[in-house]
Amino acid sequence: MIPQRGQVLFATTVDSAGARVSERSEAAAHDVVDLLLRQHAEIRQLFDQVEAAAGHERTAAFERLRRLLAVHETAEEEVVHPYARRHIEGGREVVDARLAEENQAKQLLSDLDYFGPTSPDFLQRLGDLRLSVMDHARHEEEAEFPQLREHASEHDLRRMATAVKAAEAVAPTHPHVGFESATANLVAGPFAAAADRARDAIRKALSRQKD
Repeated sequence: MIPQRGQVLFATTVDSAGARVSERSEAAAHDVVDLLLRQHAEIRQLFDQVEAAAGHERTAAFERLRRLLAVHETAEEEVVHPYARRHIEGGREVVDARLAEENQAKQLLSDLDYFGPTSPDFLQRLGDLRLSVMDHARHEEEAEFPQLREHASEHDLRRMATAVKAAEAVAPTHPHVGFESATANLVAGPFAAAADRARDAIRKALSRQKD
């Protein structure tokens, strides 16, 4: 599609197989709240795609959804929740509640992954996962994100956005059920090397933002 004059540009559009969901412009990604809200919208779109697809297309869409959920929650647990715990009002309680929700969603995702997209009750299980994930996203958008905007400086919002994108690049495809931190997710079994890369990437990303 050719953008009209004055139209807001998006970096990517969904192709016919839904291989990639739309992304905000690079400018929007400099704010961690905008970045996370964009990911929430992408997750909603991917749930729709999985529900509407069948056969191999459903399997492929589910794999994209699974990966995005994994990298999104890992990035939040690695970068955003620690900041919120320290800086927002009632941070410990807010973050502990979000982590408990994330662990519940990981269990539902693990069950769904075990039975697979071809199981007879896949759509029912997918609906349960969607409800859990969307409730969690709503709680973040109502209880955590507004306080991040209130208490975090523009500099901190940019630094966290950079770190989130760095964490996404090396986060695991599957979340490890039973752990409530990104570090634990990454170091479980084969994710040990990814944990080292994630920590290095985040440290370098934050260091570049100090000035």
